[in-house]
Amino acid sequence: MEDVVIVGGGVIGLACGLALQRAGRQVRVVEQGRVGCGSSHGNCGTITPSHAMPLAAPGTIRRALRWMATPDAPLYIKPRFDPTLLAWLLQFGAHCNRRDWLQAAAAKAAILQASRHGLADWIARHGLACEFVESGTDHVFRTAAALAAFEPDLRALADLGIPSVRIDGPEFLRQEPAVRTGVVGAVRFPGDASLRPDRFVAELARAFRAAGGRVTEKSPVEGITTEGGIEHVHCGGTIHRARDVVIAAGAWSPRISARLLGSSVLHRLMQPGKGYSITYEGPAVMPLRPLVLHERSVCVTAWPSGFRLGSTMEFSGYDDTLNRRRLDALERAAREYLVEPVGPSVTEEWFGWRPMTVDDVPIIGPVPGQPNRWLATGHGMLGVSMSVATAELIAAFVTGRQPDIDPEPYRVERFS
Repeated sequence: MEDVVIVGGGVIGLACGLALQRAGRQVRVVEQGRVGCGSSHGNCGTITPSHAMPLAAPGTIRRALRWMATPDAPLYIKPRFDPTLLAWLLQFGAHCNRRDWLQAAAAKAAILQASRHGLADWIARHGLACEFVESGTDHVFRTAAALAAFEPDLRALADLGIPSVRIDGPEFLRQEPAVRTGVVGAVRFPGDASLRPDRFVAELARAFRAAGGRVTEKSPVEGITTEGGIEHVHCGGTIHRARDVVIAAGAWSPRISARLLGSSVLHRLMQPGKGYSITYEGPAVMPLRPLVLHERSVCVTAWPSGFRLGSTMEFSGYDDTLNRRRLDALERAAREYLVEPVGPSVTEEWFGWRPMTVDDVPIIGPVPGQPNRWLATGHGMLGVSMSVATAELIAAFVTGRQPDIDPEPYRVERFS
């Protein structure tokens, strides 16, 4: 019997497992596929307190509706009849006001900054070889209008303790040889960092096992029951018994919580947001630090082991087709900004689903009315960035200790 079973072997589940093992609990992670096979694998690996401003912002719904006729737009809602998506969009739209935007930003900033501050310690303590660099990130602008429109975000971020440095176009081009002429300016966030996300997840799994944790892969969970105060997690012919269960299944959490916990609350609060990336062998001229190609909402990350273009947000349900148009849009954006927009060969084309909540703030805490069951999901595009602080929050909940950050903004009860 374990102390804790965690459903989901992505970056959040493994980080929670490692934090709980360090707290003296015996933990098993159960994953329906292979560890790190979801959105933990193919994202750009940026660690970004600078991304604290939520997607649920004034004007987002208007832009999304305008872009519905543009399938390669940065934010795309696939036209279809989907009552669950419609209900989610109505709630999301209700949060697209300045008051909720600032409130959500404060919640995101707190967990992002706590994670960023704790990440270096985790990497050093567990010897996580994941190409971690405390480099900062640069947002690159090709139009003065876009740079001016970013000012409210910069002021809000500064109020939250997230500093930035503005660099004019000629100076930035002197600093960054990978960027083409035509840049009007850049904004640098010196507190950001980056790592190789697939290697980070693999290293979390290694450290978790080394600490005594157990991982069961290719084992979909078929049911969770409670008998005599003990949780029974049913996986095929095997039953894993534990005192506590944590649902950390990313974009699959709504389906799992409805089917296994009898709770449909996540169905109305979360939608899968499909993202894409292309990974290449490194070109001869690579950026010195991660870039956000601001007008195109594309992220560029360079590691010693490769080069990746990624991002986009597509609401198309759990559609499991790779949309070539979305990949082409990544390369088109790179050609606008970069001297060498792609590498000599493609090593991977990828898509995955991000768990998007209606307010773009994660859901972390107890399952209402179900003692010893916990949620750690809804991290949107920032699961890697929020992983360490999420793990520490879950460890505090399960062990009954005082958390380092206020847990209230992340509880599911905030939607009641």
